[in-house]
Amino acid sequence: MFERSPKRQLPVVLLIDDDLVSREVAATVLTMTGFQVHTAESGDAALDMLAREVCRPGVILMDAQMPGLSGKKLISELRGRTKARIFAVSGSDVPPEVVNAADGFLLKPFNAENLRQLLVGNQAEAAPTLLDPNEPVVSMEVLAQLRRVMPESGVRQIYSVVVADLSGRIEALGAAIAKGDAAEIRRIGHAIKGGCGMAGALQAARLGALLEAMPLNSKDNQLDNSAVLLSDLRAAARGLERMLDAELPA
Repeated sequence: MFERSPKRQLPVVLLIDDDLVSREVAATVLTMTGFQVHTAESGDAALDMLAREVCRPGVILMDAQMPGLSGKKLISELRGRTKARIFAVSGSDVPPEVVNAADGFLLKPFNAENLRQLLVGNQAEAAPTLLDPNEPVVSMEVLAQLRRVMPESGVRQIYSVVVADLSGRIEALGAAIAKGDAAEIRRIGHAIKGGCGMAGALQAARLGALLEAMPLNSKDNQLDNSAVLLSDLRAAARGLERMLDAELPA
């Protein structure tokens, strides 16, 4: 469970920023807005705080570019320790790989209203999704067929490759969405549909098919759905990883 700020039932915030002034200003703005805030001056310090359960944040705000552990790698480490939503903060454009890995981003300088919209607005309504909660992550029929023709280690290797490939496709998709490149989005969707379909990764394959079917007009509102599908693909990839651990432990 996440901690909540007592007065308004707001999510507790962990703020990670190596710059003292930026960190203190943001913490002050958050506190004055009603949030309970914990601060860390580096990625390693934040991970230590989580390991020692100094705080249980509902939201993490992290500077997108810091010395040491930072960016996509820091987000990955944070994901392994908390279910908090992670937002990248930057004074310039956020690198595509960070956009892909984070739940959103905020450009500096920002004010209390920007923060409120980001943290409370995202909390107020459930994020849109095209995932079917009743759809299996993997076809048990395909998994059984693979198990009949090869050892468990071979089956695990196949799905490990699928997960690794999907991770790379997701990163490329994030970059294509940032550029508004509808043709590239469709190409990536086609590749996901084919590769994941062969392995019986049902959720990811269906999402890939939806991406492939998007119109080429970059101004079409359907491009908005690509961001939803990107988030859904991340969830599908995490589901595949959980399946590996449960069905095919190393």
